[in-house]
Amino acid sequence: MPGRSIKKIVRVVLAVLVGLPVAGVAALLVWDPDVGTDPRRQLLPGVRIDLRTAATRLGPVEYDLYGAEGPVVLSVHAGLGGADQGRLFASWLQKDGFRILSPSRPGYGGTPLEGGRTDEEQADLLAALLDELGIDRVGVLAVSAGAPVGYAFAARHPDRVWALVSVGGVSRPVPSEPGSSLQRTFMTTVGQKLTLLTARLSLESVVAATLDETSTFTEEQRRARAAYIMRTPPVRAFFAAMFDTTFPYERRWTGTDNDAEQARRGVPPLERITAPTLVVHGMRDGDVPFEHGKSAAERIPGARRYWMEQDDHLGFWLGPAAGRAQAAASAFLRGNAPSM
Repeated sequence: MPGRSIKKIVRVVLAVLVGLPVAGVAALLVWDPDVGTDPRRQLLPGVRIDLRTAATRLGPVEYDLYGAEGPVVLSVHAGLGGADQGRLFASWLQKDGFRILSPSRPGYGGTPLEGGRTDEEQADLLAALLDELGIDRVGVLAVSAGAPVGYAFAARHPDRVWALVSVGGVSRPVPSEPGSSLQRTFMTTVGQKLTLLTARLSLESVVAATLDETSTFTEEQRRARAAYIMRTPPVRAFFAAMFDTTFPYERRWTGTDNDAEQARRGVPPLERITAPTLVVHGMRDGDVPFEHGKSAAERIPGARRYWMEQDDHLGFWLGPAAGRAQAAASAFLRGNAPSM
């Protein structure tokens, strides 16, 4: 889930807070929502994680590895995420015979920020993880704020990458945005609980708030997309699971802050990427503008592109055309994977 989408959700939660009596706030202090803390849990039916920690030569890395055989796809998660989000965002690959390696990037979950602050350092940490696990080469699925790390990995370790797919990826410098202090207010225990309570009382309001930040839809289009998400059980369940992979905030915010700092620096030299590459981007993306996708496709030699004309930042998973986009990305990976 993109970090920017929390802004609108904060405003929704504030509306709930205004009407909440003092007794309600007191009750929140002792309520235990029990979200995002079990290292072995089900994210969705058929999608489970079993978090472990590898002691690599560059430091510890928390990760999940799904599957016992087949080519490995390295899932590089987005902002406010972690290994659980990476596993969830790559779950559409399960049926295609891939193993899925989902690490928590530095500053997320059980991977300390000292393991790598820059995109290049994080790329080297991922290579060290592959060494520790005895994995030679991988396909890379890089999403949103995780894309610069995926790009850096492909550029710095070309012999380790047999294909690269970027979905809604950052590929240009991103300036700082106002409002971070308001967001940080809701990184507290009470703020997290209020956000979770809002989702449980009215998931539709959280869906609408998210679309306000992740799309450039008209009001009518936002209402239609929110209705589609809420009325399509598998998509609604995926949204709820995605929302849960942003909690607890304290295990994810250090990495999100670092992502923002690195995004201001720009991205690695995309021209050095030699792996077969597919760039997927929604043309109605309000979180990572479509120009990022165009720039990546133009700069990466031989890159193929898949533009989702009527979709936002999360349309690859939550839109009516998600199945077609995922099928195209899966076919691209299968076509370039070793021994398939």
